[in-house]
Amino acid sequence: MELSTFDYTLIIGFFSLVLLIGIYVSKKSGKDSNEFFLSGRTMPWWLLGLSMVATTFSTDTPNLVTDLVRDKGVSGNWGWWCFLLTGMLTVFVYAKLWRKSNVKTDLEFYELRYGGKPARFLRKFRAVYLGIIFNVITMSAVTLAAIKIGGIMLGLEDWQTVIGAGLITVVFSALGGFKGVVYTDFLLFFVAMGGAIGAAYYLINIPEVGGIEAMMANPLVSSKLDILPDASDTNMFITLLVVPLAVQWWSSWYPGGEPGGGGYIAQRMLAAKNENHAIGATFFFNIMHYALRPWPWILVALASLVVYPDIASISEAFPNVAEGKLGHDLAYSAMLTKLPSGLLGLVLASLIAAYMSTISTQLNWGSSYIVFDFYKEQINPDASEKRLVAVGRISTVVLMVLSAFLALAMQNAQQIFELLLLFGAGTGLIFILRWFWWRINAWTEISAMFASGILSILLKATPLGAMLFSVDSGIFPSWGEIPFVMLITTSIWLIATFTTKPESNEVLRSFYKRIQPGGPGWSKVVKDAEKDNIEIDSGEKWSVPSGLKAMLLGVILVYSLMFATGYWIYGWSTSAIILSVIAVVSGYLLIKAWNKMKDNIL
Repeated sequence: MELSTFDYTLIIGFFSLVLLIGIYVSKKSGKDSNEFFLSGRTMPWWLLGLSMVATTFSTDTPNLVTDLVRDKGVSGNWGWWCFLLTGMLTVFVYAKLWRKSNVKTDLEFYELRYGGKPARFLRKFRAVYLGIIFNVITMSAVTLAAIKIGGIMLGLEDWQTVIGAGLITVVFSALGGFKGVVYTDFLLFFVAMGGAIGAAYYLINIPEVGGIEAMMANPLVSSKLDILPDASDTNMFITLLVVPLAVQWWSSWYPGGEPGGGGYIAQRMLAAKNENHAIGATFFFNIMHYALRPWPWILVALASLVVYPDIASISEAFPNVAEGKLGHDLAYSAMLTKLPSGLLGLVLASLIAAYMSTISTQLNWGSSYIVFDFYKEQINPDASEKRLVAVGRISTVVLMVLSAFLALAMQNAQQIFELLLLFGAGTGLIFILRWFWWRINAWTEISAMFASGILSILLKATPLGAMLFSVDSGIFPSWGEIPFVMLITTSIWLIATFTTKPESNEVLRSFYKRIQPGGPGWSKVVKDAEKDNIEIDSGEKWSVPSGLKAMLLGVILVYSLMFATGYWIYGWSTSAIILSVIAVVSGYLLIKAWNKMKDNIL
């Protein structure tokens, strides 16, 4: 595939604009650590919301969606669609709590909620565990996708893609800090969305596919169209829908879909002007992330089944791709090679935008853990603001290098996604309960973290996993892997919770006084404080019941919008109309429910 002068102009122009933004904001971003990582906590909801969406565009996401659709059909996406429930819970229950905490990172929360050496250990260990290990794995998945795109579309060697894309991104991230990330995300969102929609429209109508009707009539495509999995196939129905909706969304920790909020989503909420802006940002993000954004990728994935019906056909068309990198996820990049000049440049710019947005966010977020939760806490408590910013920039470069090396050794986006889900299984419920149940302590989280990690390694790196959950010869059904890890992990952390001492009264009362979480889970702490003539309850009404009602309405609204969008595209008008009406009604009820909680989100 050859790029025209116009294509190169678009791509170079985009790169130049992004670097100029990074350079422009670098002076203010380098003023102090609060500016570098949170932009002074002055960000409006709409800018933060767009930034969240742009961050989750990524280069690995269209590859993952393509892999899922080609392998399991459109319904295969429930593995990540289920996290809408987590997202809406964050919007209407946890966003205001995070903003009230006024911490600089979500790991600083540990020494707000817990006390003593266990809390300090937990904060330090999670800084390394999430900021380096998990973060590097996530970034390597994104870089792996960039490698595949570069190999298919431009014929680049793996190392050429890593150096070319990574160098500009790391320079920009180290210069601009959080403000540079958010400002460029505003641009990246529109470039990435425009590229994805333009590519989908063109590729559906190429002669090999023949338009939407011809594509849907193709036997390879028609069997993949259902948004809900076939209930007659018990194993697939449980794997694709029941486990994600019944277990996965609340039990698993996953980057961008953390139960109770966390990670770079928490970073955005902490950077908001106030609680209302934090709520507005996360709500806007969830609508865009689930209801609208996936469909251009799904359509390209379906069209790819017509052009490249199997992996062998992809290999035949692109013989230069190494065998270790072959997979269904390559089909997205393979389809993009058919784009015309101009649109090709825009789409490549959009993919670069997606890569830069995700990587720059991950770098800034992971670096914030290293600076605030490890370096300042454990190594140099008296570090100057100038030193903290310098450490942040150095750690940004180191994280990028580590993720690049790991990406060169990886093969498949879906495997990484499933591994990350398994690693977090059983821990999610703690992140939900720790705000509302006083008895959760630091040992609860420590035991859960080690239990899920060790179990995941045993299942993935030893014969134990195949013996227990193999499709052909496993003792248990293949869908039982995540529930198994969840049950064992949950049992372990419950035992640890009740066999260790609770947090001290001083820690619990201080946390309650600042956050005002309310509810029956804190009644003992409030009553004990009253007996000691200490007032910690401000009398604020407990908002969780109304928040859960708003959450349910928000879930109905977004899922109905998501389904309706798909059915309008398919031309299934009756279903599309019914779901559109449900979306309007649920949206109206949500506005009424929200007005009872707050005057408005702004």
